[in-house]
Amino acid sequence: MDVERLLGLWWVVPGGLAVVGYACSLGGVTRVQRAVWVTARVVEVHAPGHGESKRGGVPVTVAFWDPGRGREWRLRHAGKRGHVVDAAWVGREFPVRFPRGRPGRFSLMLDSAGETRGLGGPNCAVVLMLLGLAVQAFFVWGYEVGLVCVGGFLMLGGAFSRDIASARARGALLAGAVAVPGRVVAVTRDVYTDGEGGEIVNHAPVVVFTTLEGVQVTALSRDGIPEPRKSLGREVRIHYAPSDPAVFTHDLEHDRRERAAAVRFLLGVWAAGAAAMAAGVVSLEYPTVWDAFI
Repeated sequence: MDVERLLGLWWVVPGGLAVVGYACSLGGVTRVQRAVWVTARVVEVHAPGHGESKRGGVPVTVAFWDPGRGREWRLRHAGKRGHVVDAAWVGREFPVRFPRGRPGRFSLMLDSAGETRGLGGPNCAVVLMLLGLAVQAFFVWGYEVGLVCVGGFLMLGGAFSRDIASARARGALLAGAVAVPGRVVAVTRDVYTDGEGGEIVNHAPVVVFTTLEGVQVTALSRDGIPEPRKSLGREVRIHYAPSDPAVFTHDLEHDRRERAAAVRFLLGVWAAGAAAMAAGVVSLEYPTVWDAFI
């Protein structure tokens, strides 16, 4: 098989999978559409132990009603299925889904937006298709078309990114943040391997704080607390959004810088995409314009 056909498979196959996925979604036969969706509430919070991994987030016991069997289930969630919980308190509610008749196989979701139609797989296939098309453009149709395709891919990716909207929403919530005392009750520990075989140790403090309404929140603080490895037992100041205690920070200024960095990165992606498209269009219209640089 020559290179051109191999590159073609890179985007033709994902394209076909995307069509099948969207057709299944329209027909209402995807796995998530056939699942039972209900609302679960947290009835017990289990703080991660000191020195344990943070991969499972904050373990919780949730209770939800199974309409098929007409009974309530109380099951523990520790991040193995569904989303990871970073902040939990008794009474917090989450959407959960499970196969009909099998509530023990439930998956906890932080929200149901975009999840109930089963579009995750087809959307990923579209991304792979567009990436493969952009790569093939360089090798088959020339660098001019390749630049246009890569620029379009970056622009499209930036347009569908929710980073800016998420940063603005978080900033709006923290604008009215309330400060309360908190305490580090555990420090998680994870070991990763870098590209050279060395070990990188990551620590994340587990913080407990009580809102002004008397709700005790257990949360995993992934950044913002200085020297996290030595933070066990440390008293900290927590700023949380009154309407959603899951939105919190140890340092408002640090959080603002992180949000600004995310927005700058996305704007940089857009700028790079626009520059690549412009360079490709100029090369197509004026093929000799780059002679001075070659």
